[in-house]
Amino acid sequence: MRKIQKFLALMGATVVALSSCLLFASCAQTETKEVLRIYNWEDYICNEEDEEYGYIDLIAAFEEEYDCEVEYSTFGTNENMYNELKINEGSYDLVCPSDYMIMKMIRENMCEPFTEDFRTNSLYAQNVSPYIRNIFEENGWDKYAVGYMWGTMGFMYNPEASDTIAEDVQSWSVLENEKYYKKSTLKDSVRDTYFYALACVYEDELAALAEQYESGAIDAEVYNAEITEIMNRTDEETVEKARVYLRDVKKNIYGFEVDSGKNDMVTGKIDINFCWSGDAAYGIYEAGEEDGSTLAYAVPDYVSNIWFDGWVIPKGGNVSLAEKFLDFISRPDYVMMNMDYIGYTSVLAGDEIYEGWVLDSYEVTEEGEELQQLIDDGEVMEYDLGYFFGEDPASEDYTFYAYASEKNGMLGAQYPSYDVVTRCAVMQFFEDDANNRINMMWEDVKGAEIPIPAVIFIVVVIAVGVGAYLFTKYGYDWFRGKPKKGYTKVENDKK
Repeated sequence: MRKIQKFLALMGATVVALSSCLLFASCAQTETKEVLRIYNWEDYICNEEDEEYGYIDLIAAFEEEYDCEVEYSTFGTNENMYNELKINEGSYDLVCPSDYMIMKMIRENMCEPFTEDFRTNSLYAQNVSPYIRNIFEENGWDKYAVGYMWGTMGFMYNPEASDTIAEDVQSWSVLENEKYYKKSTLKDSVRDTYFYALACVYEDELAALAEQYESGAIDAEVYNAEITEIMNRTDEETVEKARVYLRDVKKNIYGFEVDSGKNDMVTGKIDINFCWSGDAAYGIYEAGEEDGSTLAYAVPDYVSNIWFDGWVIPKGGNVSLAEKFLDFISRPDYVMMNMDYIGYTSVLAGDEIYEGWVLDSYEVTEEGEELQQLIDDGEVMEYDLGYFFGEDPASEDYTFYAYASEKNGMLGAQYPSYDVVTRCAVMQFFEDDANNRINMMWEDVKGAEIPIPAVIFIVVVIAVGVGAYLFTKYGYDWFRGKPKKGYTKVENDKK
């Protein structure tokens, strides 16, 4: 009987122990959260709380809503990001490269495809600008990438720098102008500055194309295709032309920069900055906040670059959670908050963003006779964004009145007109041989040139050094000289 009791007691204890283990295991499983590993540019998403501006931490908000964890890391260049993915394959679920790097990653089979459901039914799919969607579809990127931010390249400039600067910056070759000697900058980025060089080198050819388009000899599609071909030339002759041009214009500029140009514009150190439109929007805003000064942005005649950054899922990434995150940040209120925080323009459109962001920021409030007077005086203009927010560029559903000064202000930087984007090209990913040519050209352009005074100083130092050596080795004999004729030279007997 006692044996039976002991046996039952042992069984009971075992059951209790197993139940405790199962309960513990269940709790442990519940506490383990799904992790999303994101790799993004620095300062490229709203991830802080600020009640004054209405900012929330989008990363923390996503974690809370989806009961997951986000490991968020940042990079400084596309190349750093690419190398990290190559070295540590499978280490990220979502990354945000620029256009050409997206092309490279797709070509090298480094990306997971988005699901058909996401590409069709997500908030992103429903709200992405038709203009951006067409670019992705025409180039075959839509299966593996979604857009994030986009814009143009041009010149941020100080309208007070000269009486003619607004006219001067309509030409890409303005940086040659001695009027702005050491008061302008180029990007310390081989692709962007190479694009700038082509715009200058082929200015006459681009001007001839513009004339054909304006006369109706070619339509917008042909015009853009021709421009795109010119701005993607990488043959040896073109690269050499770019090298010669950049070596020459380098003498007139203040220098090359990546991120400091916008602040140098705000502080007045320079008057012209070759920049991304997002940096221009930032600079224009900051200058106004700083001391009420006015900066402006212009896309020069004939051509510019349409650039964009987008999201891709690296091979082995968590597709489901990545898509949930992208849908989360595609909510219109988050899109507008994010744009306000980082200063760049989202690829997402939709009526909520048009009304809550564009009209709220730029539409004039005057009506009736007062509005008409402003129009007659040239202070107000019609601005049409049908190409971006609507399916038809000719639609008047997205036309509104804005102050004429905004054409070269924040509005023009954030949302270029249809005339501007018609003459914009997407810069393609270059093959290895073309990349090698361009990189060698860039090394030559960036190579330091030694000023003449420095050359003279170096020669003098070398001469003094050689003289000191010769004096140390032969000086004693030189000073004593040769004996007179008929005499014999006698050495001192040093002890």
